[in-house]
Amino acid sequence: MPDTEMQLFKVIMQGGILMIPIGLCSIVALAIIIERFYSLRRASIDTREFMDTMRQVLRQNRIQDAVEICDEVDAPIARIMRAGILKYNRTKEDIREAIEDAGHLEIPRLERYLSAMATCANIAPLLGLLGTVAGMIKAFAQIQALEGQVSPSDLAEGIGNALVTTAAGLTVAIPTLVAYNYFVTRVENMILEMEISSSELIELLTRHRGEREI
Repeated sequence: MPDTEMQLFKVIMQGGILMIPIGLCSIVALAIIIERFYSLRRASIDTREFMDTMRQVLRQNRIQDAVEICDEVDAPIARIMRAGILKYNRTKEDIREAIEDAGHLEIPRLERYLSAMATCANIAPLLGLLGTVAGMIKAFAQIQALEGQVSPSDLAEGIGNALVTTAAGLTVAIPTLVAYNYFVTRVENMILEMEISSSELIELLTRHRGEREI
């Protein structure tokens, strides 16, 4: 094992048993970050271009074409639009209800695992703090055992435990919290786009239905 890896291993071992849950938090957080990055990237589309296409098709009363376009686009906004378009001959309230029901299915998919990521971001520094307390208890226990006749080397283990676990907890928590806030903001923006597009779709469908009836 190279010297750098050996030193890193020694530092991790110095943190004690609490390094295990901190390490698990880092693994879970990293897995969620990778999964959410690819999932949200796949769910994102050019909303403006999509709505321009839908607007053009619906103005020509090509309902089946609009449904097929939504089927071809693998994105939450397309599935929500599809639910509303299938109710094009119903009342405005029925269309809105169909869109809301579809949204209730899509939003949890966008927010999936974010609560677990937030938990990791909150728990990691607390575990580090617990390690700090445990390390200081060990240091004071050493002082008591030696009746105050201690040297720095006698306290090195306890203080080392305290500092390593604190650093590890913060190292896991900071990037996890940054990633969490980024994903939350991205999901909120996507939900806002869906709400705006849904309102526009309802107006398009009800307006053109009125024109057909006239």
